Amino acid sequence: MTMLQSVEMEETAVQKLWRAVIATTVEEWVNGPLRQKREAEQFLFCDNQDYRTVCYSAGINPENLRARLEKIRSRQIAEAQTRASRN
Repeated sequence: MTMLQSVEMEETAVQKLWRAVIATTVEEWVNGPLRQKREAEQFLFCDNQDYRTVCYSAGINPENLRARLEKIRSRQIAEAQTRASRN
């Protein structure tokens, strides 16, 4: 194995770790207990410095991820409003 291959494997492992952090945070935002949901939402939608650092470490574009998450959040809000109006 060359030094370059070793560095690439290490970068891949680090990216996988940070992608797992993001996936866990999104899972908590969608399905976690209320406190975890709020903390995850704060990180995903309001935090900029740490959020960007984590995304870049994961090899993910932070603006693209946030835009996709905003679409999910908009759907969730619309569904909640629809359910509330039925009651």
